[in-house]
Amino acid sequence: MQLWEGVRLALGYIRSEKLKSLFSLLGVIVGIMFLIVVVSIVEGIDRYIRDDFSSMVFGVNTVTLERSRPNIVDGDPVSLRRAARRPRIEMDDADAIRDRLETPATIAVESISQGEVEGPGGLKVENVLLFGASEEIFTIRAYDMELGRPFSAQEADRGAAVAVLGKSTADLLFEDEDPVGAQVRIRDFPFRVVGVIEEQGSMLGLSRDNMVLAPARSPIRRMVNPRNVVDGVVIQTASPELLRQATAETEGIMRARHGLRPGEENDFNLETAEEALSFWDDISRVLFVALPGLVSISLVVGGIVIMNIMLVSVMERTREIVVRKAIGARRRDILLQVLIETATLSAVGALVGIGIGVALTAVVRAVSPLPAAVAPQWIGLGVALGITVGVVAGVYPAARASKLNPVDALRYE
Repeated sequence: MQLWEGVRLALGYIRSEKLKSLFSLLGVIVGIMFLIVVVSIVEGIDRYIRDDFSSMVFGVNTVTLERSRPNIVDGDPVSLRRAARRPRIEMDDADAIRDRLETPATIAVESISQGEVEGPGGLKVENVLLFGASEEIFTIRAYDMELGRPFSAQEADRGAAVAVLGKSTADLLFEDEDPVGAQVRIRDFPFRVVGVIEEQGSMLGLSRDNMVLAPARSPIRRMVNPRNVVDGVVIQTASPELLRQATAETEGIMRARHGLRPGEENDFNLETAEEALSFWDDISRVLFVALPGLVSISLVVGGIVIMNIMLVSVMERTREIVVRKAIGARRRDILLQVLIETATLSAVGALVGIGIGVALTAVVRAVSPLPAAVAPQWIGLGVALGITVGVVAGVYPAARASKLNPVDALRYE
């Protein structure tokens, strides 16, 4: 009963003193609001990188074989020479992995560059991502076709000059016309369009649809890498459980091909999505701790304001408090009543801050490329922080109220 009485008194105070309540709760409202917005943005980025970004860049259940690049500090000549001696990844490496890998897997090669693509009407699109890849890349990257088809294994083997366009590239070059069967020129080399990939959307504000894919052995090889060289070999297993085994086998195959002795470090790199995400794990841990901590400074200010308001409220209600004590109220009863009132006030501020924070998060998600996701645990944390601030801020006013001597308080009035 005492709980609901304290809540009722606090809500009555807010209704009767609207402006004073607003200013007293402003610190809590602002603190919780920015806490929700900040952690929602970080939470959204975290989900995006773990779920979408990793699958877009690496693919699902994949390991990528790449050239190893040692750290080069301040242009050190020794480091530069060591970096230049690291062997490039070649088409022959992919063929060897296909032949010798025992773990069931889909294996593709991939190289990437950037350039200009010209359509049949003379329209040009600049800064197009140029991919030279094997036909398996459509399966690994889960590309669905809107028009036409992907290039076939036979076209990839003989290096046919065929191309698959991204959605925005096709729209810019052909507008309302059907691009399938038409010819485009990539750095003056003619390619026949065989398909258009469904819209992929953007990745952190960057379009994933402004691209062209062609067989790695086609004339595009002259634009992306030296002859027989690729940027990477992508290996995709049927399940996550097989990925570690495939990675170990690939490492053994490449060490044997490069003639590395036991104890020598690898002169190539095998990267999975989990390993790449380890860097983000360190950053996200700092963000989830530091940013809410900085934002919570305003909660301290809000708590101080609530404490001062409650001190004034205690002085204004001196007669009420001493009358209650005179008719038998214990110090504990007075203490609990004031604590309940301050906790209720702060909780109301927290709820208002959460509402505004959720609305601002929706605005950020709608008008910016930043992904934002409001997780239920952060809403719960906001309410808990609001109540905690109220309880802490109410301890001193509650203690003063509980220690009032009826005779001295009446004499004071």
